[in-house]
Amino acid sequence: MIQVSVMVMVIAGAILACWLGAGIWALATGLKLRRQSLFQREQADRLAGLLQSAPAIPMLIRADGHIEAPGRLANWLGLDKVPGFVSELTGEGGGLPEADRDALAEDIVAAQRGGKGFARAVSAQGSSRTLLIRGAPAGPDLANMGGVILWVFDATESQQRIAELESEGRLLRDALEALSGLIEAAPLPMWYRDRDLRLSLVNSAYVQAVEAESAAQVIEQGIELFEAIDGQPPRHAARFTLDRGEIMIRIVPATLHGERRMMRMVEVPIGGHGIAGYAIDRQDFESARAEQARLVATQRDMLDKLSAAVAQFGPDRSLSFWNQAFISLFALQPEHLMDHPEFERVLDRMREGGRIPEHRDFPAWRSERRGWFIATEPKEENWLLADGTHLRVFAQPMPDGGLLLIFEDRTEQIQLSSARDTLLRVRTATFDSLFEGIGVFAADGKLHLWNQRFRTIWNVDEAVLAAHPRIDDFMNSMADRLARPPQAGLVRELMRSCTVDRKQRNGRVVFADGRTFDFAAIPLPDGNALFTMLDVTDSRRIEEVLREQNEALAEADKVKTAFLTNMSYDLRTPLTSIGGFAEMLKAGYAGELPSTAQDYVSAILDSATRLSGMIDTVLEATQGEAGTLPLERAPVDLAEMVHACRDRWREAVEEKQIELVVDVKPSTGRVMGDAKRLSKALDRLVDNAIRAVPEGGRILLHGDGQVKSARLIVSDNGPGMDARTQARAFTPFSTNGHGARGASLGLGLPLARQLVEAHGGKLTLVSEPGEGTMLTMELPRGDLPRMPLSGTVRGAGQ
Repeated sequence: MIQVSVMVMVIAGAILACWLGAGIWALATGLKLRRQSLFQREQADRLAGLLQSAPAIPMLIRADGHIEAPGRLANWLGLDKVPGFVSELTGEGGGLPEADRDALAEDIVAAQRGGKGFARAVSAQGSSRTLLIRGAPAGPDLANMGGVILWVFDATESQQRIAELESEGRLLRDALEALSGLIEAAPLPMWYRDRDLRLSLVNSAYVQAVEAESAAQVIEQGIELFEAIDGQPPRHAARFTLDRGEIMIRIVPATLHGERRMMRMVEVPIGGHGIAGYAIDRQDFESARAEQARLVATQRDMLDKLSAAVAQFGPDRSLSFWNQAFISLFALQPEHLMDHPEFERVLDRMREGGRIPEHRDFPAWRSERRGWFIATEPKEENWLLADGTHLRVFAQPMPDGGLLLIFEDRTEQIQLSSARDTLLRVRTATFDSLFEGIGVFAADGKLHLWNQRFRTIWNVDEAVLAAHPRIDDFMNSMADRLARPPQAGLVRELMRSCTVDRKQRNGRVVFADGRTFDFAAIPLPDGNALFTMLDVTDSRRIEEVLREQNEALAEADKVKTAFLTNMSYDLRTPLTSIGGFAEMLKAGYAGELPSTAQDYVSAILDSATRLSGMIDTVLEATQGEAGTLPLERAPVDLAEMVHACRDRWREAVEEKQIELVVDVKPSTGRVMGDAKRLSKALDRLVDNAIRAVPEGGRILLHGDGQVKSARLIVSDNGPGMDARTQARAFTPFSTNGHGARGASLGLGLPLARQLVEAHGGKLTLVSEPGEGTMLTMELPRGDLPRMPLSGTVRGAGQ
C-alpha cells in the first residue's frame, strides 16, 4: 500500500509539475501577446494619424461597391458625409460634375475588371477645388477580388500652377517663334554654339556673310565668320568665354563679300550649355568716327590759327576748347584753363584781367550771359573795354547743349573806319587843292568825281558837272574850246579804251587860248577811270629853252673833244723832242755830264714819260666818251696778262712795302679783247689800290671765271671810301682818290671803266670807310676761237 501510494504520489507530483509549467508558459505567452497587441494598437493609431495628416485621402472600394474612406473626404467633396457606395459617389449627389462622374465611373470599372491603374483630375461641385484621383486594384490584404484603392489629392494649387505654366509656355513658345523669326530676318550675323562649342544654329545674314549656300552647309562644315579672335581660333575664344561665364565684347577684323571689315563681336554664355553670339559691322562707324575725329582736329587746328578768339563750352558748361588768340586777347594763363573751368569762372577770370565791360551788377550780367546756353538763336553783342578795345562777341548755342563763343577784336577796324572818314575828307580837300585837274569817270562813262581845278580848266558851271554828263556828251560840248576840235574825239576814245581795255593812256591837248595840258587816263581797281590834266604851258616853254641850251652844250662838247684831241696830238711833238734830247744828253752825245746834271736829265725823262702817259690817258678818255676808241680783238690770256703787268707794279709795291698777293684761278681763261687796253685798265685799278693802302698794307688780285665771263678783282685794306667819294669815283677830272690820288687828274677809274665797258664788260666798286675797297672787272668771253687739241691750259700763281 505504501509503495503504491508512493508511485501515485510521484506520478501526481509529475502531473502537477507539468501543469504548473504549462500555466507559467501560458501566462508568459499571454503577457507577450498583450504587449504585441498594445504595440499594434499604437502603430495603428500612428498610421491613422499619418493618414489624417497626409496630403492624400485613401478610399477603399470593395467588390460590392461599398466605400471605406475618412470623414474629411466629405469636406473635399463639399458633402455632409462620405458616400457609402460607388453609385452614390458617381451619382448626382456625389459632389462631382456630370462629366467627371461618368469618367470616374468608367475608370473604377476598368480598374475592377482589368486591374489597370488610372489618374484623373476632377472638380468639386460648387467650389473651385480640383482633386486628383489616382486609382489601382486593391491587394488581397485590403479587399477581396474586385476591390479598388483610390488616393485623392487636393491638386487645386498644382493645377493652377500647371495652368499658369502652360500659359507661360504658350507665351514663351510664341516669343521664341517671334525671336527666331527676328533672328532669321536680322541684317547682322548671329550664331549659337552647343556645349561642344560647335556651330549648331546660324541665321541667313551669317550664311550670306561667309558666302555659303545654306545654314546646313555652314553647320556641317563649321565655316567660321572670323579667322582668328585675339590671335586664337574662334572655338578657343568661345571656350574662354564659356569658362568665364561673362559676356565678351571684342573688335575683330573679318572678310565680308571680299572686303576687309571691322566687326564688333558679342558672345553671351547661356547657362553653361552653349554660347550665342552676333556681330555688328563697325567699319562704317569706325571710319565715320575717325573722319569725325579728323574733322574735329582739323577744325580745332584751324580755329587755333584764327586771329579771332574762340572758346567752346561743353554741355556741362565747362571749357572744352580755346585757341591761342583767346589766351592772348583776355590775358589768361594756360594753367588756369587746363582744369576746364566752368563758364562763370571763365567770366570771373576775364573780369580780373579787365577784359569785359564794367557793370554795376556783375552777378546779374553774368547770369544773363549764362542764358546763352539755352538760347534758340545766336546772340551777338559789342563790348567796349576800359582800355578802348572794341570786341564783337558772337555766341552760338550748340545742339548738344554747349556754347561756342567767338570774340573779334574790331578796334583796328573802327580806327580804320574813322581814319577812312578822315581820309575821305582829306581827299576831298586835297582834290580841291591840287594843281592838276582831276575827274573820275565810272565804267558807264559818266563823270563821277571832280575837283575845282577840273571845273576851272574847262570853265564850266558846277551844275553842268553835277548832272554827271557822259564823256561823249562832255567832250562834244567842249570841242570848240580846243585849238583842234577833232582832239575831243581822241580824248573820248582814249577814255573808252581805259575803261574797257583797262590800259593806261596818255596824251596832250592844246586849248584855243594857247594853254597846253598833258592828260592821262588811268584805270582804277574798282572799274572806274581817273582822268588827270596838268597845265604844261610853262613847262613846254622851258623845255624849248632847255632844248636849245642842250644843243649848244652838245656843240660845245664836240668842240671840247676836238680841242683835247688836237691838243693831245700837238703836245706829243714838243714832248717827243724834249724826251729825245734828254735821252741824248743822258747818253753823253753832248759830252760827259756831272752827276747833278745827270739827275736833272733823269727827272726830265721821268716827267716827260709821266706827261706822255697823262696825254695818252686824256686822249683815250676823250675817245672813250666820243665812242671812237680803237680796239683790237684777239684772244687774251688773262693769267699771262696779269703776270706781264706785275713787273710794272713791282717798284711802287716795294717802295711802300705793300704785300701784293696774286691768285688767278685756271678758270679765268681767255677773253676776246685788246690786250693793251685791258692791261691799262688793270694798271689803273692796281694803281688806285697802291695809292690807297698805307705803308705795309695788303693788296689782293684774284681772278676766276665761268662759261660766259671772267672777272678780275682788286681789293685792298686801305681807308675805304664814303658814299660821297664813291659817287664821284668814276667822274672824270674829279679828286676821287685817297692820299696821293687826290692830286691826280682823276682819270684812273673813269678810264678803266670806259676801257672795260668798251669790251662789253662791267666795272663795279664796293667800299666801306675803314674796311678797304674792292673793284671788280667782269669781262665777257666773246667769240673765242677753239683751242687746239694738243694745247695746254696755262694757270697762274703767286
